[in-house]
Amino acid sequence: MFDNISWGKKRRLSQIVKGDGRALMLAIDHGYFMGPTTGMEVPSKAIEKLLPYTDSLMLSPGVLTSSIDPDFGKGCVLRASGGNTILDKDIDDEGLILTAEEAVRLNASAVAVSIFVGAEHSHQTILNLSTMISDAARFDLPVLGVTAVGKALKDKKEKRYLAHASRIAAELGADIVKTYYCDGFEEVVTKTPVPIVVAGGPKLDTYEDVLTLCYRSIQEGAIGVDMGRNIWQSEYPSAIIQGVQKIIHENFSVKQALEYTNDLCNEETKRVELFKVTARDIEDSKLH
Repeated sequence: MFDNISWGKKRRLSQIVKGDGRALMLAIDHGYFMGPTTGMEVPSKAIEKLLPYTDSLMLSPGVLTSSIDPDFGKGCVLRASGGNTILDKDIDDEGLILTAEEAVRLNASAVAVSIFVGAEHSHQTILNLSTMISDAARFDLPVLGVTAVGKALKDKKEKRYLAHASRIAAELGADIVKTYYCDGFEEVVTKTPVPIVVAGGPKLDTYEDVLTLCYRSIQEGAIGVDMGRNIWQSEYPSAIIQGVQKIIHENFSVKQALEYTNDLCNEETKRVELFKVTARDIEDSKLH
């Protein structure tokens, strides 16, 4: 899968993509533009029971240093682009917020940069990715290219757009592309010459929907998923992440994984709400 690269880069990638060629990433980087997102108000508490079942975390540098124990034993993909929030008209006016050298000092497995292809600041975000790829090459640091979709582009989660954006990220030199699942997803994978992980996106209605997304993504060519709100905003976070893990690493069917998940739904796996969730919180969580 990752041929003709240095041992150092392979070593870092092995912290994200396991020996079976699959990856289960837990995305907890939403706060860099959404603030204290519902379910992730206290990151260390939110992920406490989830870490055993994930391969790597996708997170911001500040949450890594403030909320994650140095010996947590998982890969970490650091958010390297940012600069706007959900309070702004759109979030595509991003710059780089982290250098490759800083990421290496934090012992990152990889860095992630978003590109907003077709948005107002498309050119700028594509150059952000290109700049980071050049910078990261000096340290054999893998780069994850994220095909982000801002408010103005939320109708673009379809095959033609996602294949276009994913191919651009790969052409620039991204080692892995993170994109959305869509109808005809196999074509997106075929047209992207680097491995793809699928974004979980906004919270889905049922566990079956979450597991179906994971199953279809793997069956149609993705190497894994990067799940966030569909895990830590769920009623039973550690139950659903274990169901996802079974699909990613043990080839469970949706039916098998759903039965496994439902069997785990109990007080031990139930999410503890630290703060009262308001209707506005729920609406904000659906913005992206």
